[in-house]
Amino acid sequence: MGKLPKWIPAAAGVVMMIVLVWLVIHRKHAETLPQEIEIQEEPRELLYGIDVGSYHLDEATLESGQTLGEILARYDITPVTVDLIAKSADSVFLLRNLRAGHKYTTFQATDSTAKLDYFVYEISTTEYLVIDFTDTNPHMHVAEKEVTVQRMQKTATITSSLWNSMIENDMSPALASELSDIYAWSIDFFGLQKDDQFTVIYDQLYVDTVCVDVGTIWGASFQHGGKTYYAIPFVQDGKLQYWDEQGNSLRKNLLKAPLKFSRISSRFSASRMHPVLRIRRPHYGVDYAAPSGTPVVAVGDGVVIFKGWGRGGGNTLKIRHNSGSLVSGYLHLRGFAKGIQQGTRVHQGQLIGYVGSTGLSTGPHLDFRLWQNGRPIDPLKVPTEPAEPIRAANKTAFEGIRDRVMAELSGPVADSLRVTTLEEISNPSRTDSTSQPRP
Repeated sequence: MGKLPKWIPAAAGVVMMIVLVWLVIHRKHAETLPQEIEIQEEPRELLYGIDVGSYHLDEATLESGQTLGEILARYDITPVTVDLIAKSADSVFLLRNLRAGHKYTTFQATDSTAKLDYFVYEISTTEYLVIDFTDTNPHMHVAEKEVTVQRMQKTATITSSLWNSMIENDMSPALASELSDIYAWSIDFFGLQKDDQFTVIYDQLYVDTVCVDVGTIWGASFQHGGKTYYAIPFVQDGKLQYWDEQGNSLRKNLLKAPLKFSRISSRFSASRMHPVLRIRRPHYGVDYAAPSGTPVVAVGDGVVIFKGWGRGGGNTLKIRHNSGSLVSGYLHLRGFAKGIQQGTRVHQGQLIGYVGSTGLSTGPHLDFRLWQNGRPIDPLKVPTEPAEPIRAANKTAFEGIRDRVMAELSGPVADSLRVTTLEEISNPSRTDSTSQPRP
């Protein structure tokens, strides 16, 4: 055999070196590979905080007269177990408060047992009750759905009513109630004019993608009858209130009207054709046409001085207000609110009765009247006195909030200028302003 060329051993050495280097690199990579791989867990679908992957779900609505025992019996929950649940429920949720029309969901195991593990009842749009059957002794708890907040700014023009304007501009009907409460002393919502306009900044509350409520109103302006009415939020004495741009409270000693979302069917007059008697006679009140059962509230603080049958006025309530010389009357009521008696002290905005058609009446309405020193006066023309304004000690803090709110109502502003927390509108100079208004 001939002698090998000199280059062959050299080439073999190079190949072996390459193989060794590759083995070392590959081994090192193999050792580190497990740490570099991120293990992705399969996402779980949760409903009411329960992993639905292991369950068969049934959704239904509680029917009128239906009991919890009847429902649970379908899933082989014994009367003894239901009795144990009922006895332990009072500290968590009163089962007698289950209401027809509310949704409930059952979670049954998907294995051969088909055992009921959870029963969930929706108390409200945000709260729910869970009865857990996974342990030997069933137990329950109340939880809340996650609520997300979205800041909104909307402008709308009145075409017929505040309610209709809300619907036409894709706003929550609850916002109409909030605005009417804020401006209850300043704007007669039964006298809105076409082309009146308003702008409002507020929090919209959502559960999942469903709008469930309106949160804090961060400011509003309402153009009515050629005048602009501002509503600036500020906390004084620990209470969230609304003020005009001068720092005067929007709250007055009397509400503009004793009920919401209605229309005036007859006004104060010295000579009106009576719709039943068909004779001309004075009508010393304002008639608000409204569906029977519409809540009626006291227009001011005072004491009930009459509750009973007022002949042609039907069920009648009269309240003497704190000034002593002013009396308000509420006629043709269907009935009175619970706890309302002669001598009862009532507060402004408190429920006192319900719209009806008792006495001489052609249909459901409220005949609202006012007397000053025994003399009937037109409720739509009564001057009202404002509550205490922003105090001097709070003025500088209020003006800072006012300027920021009014700027945002006028158009887009930087995020840093927006008022977004209750702490910002609380008076920093007082230590007793710590109670938290409704978010």
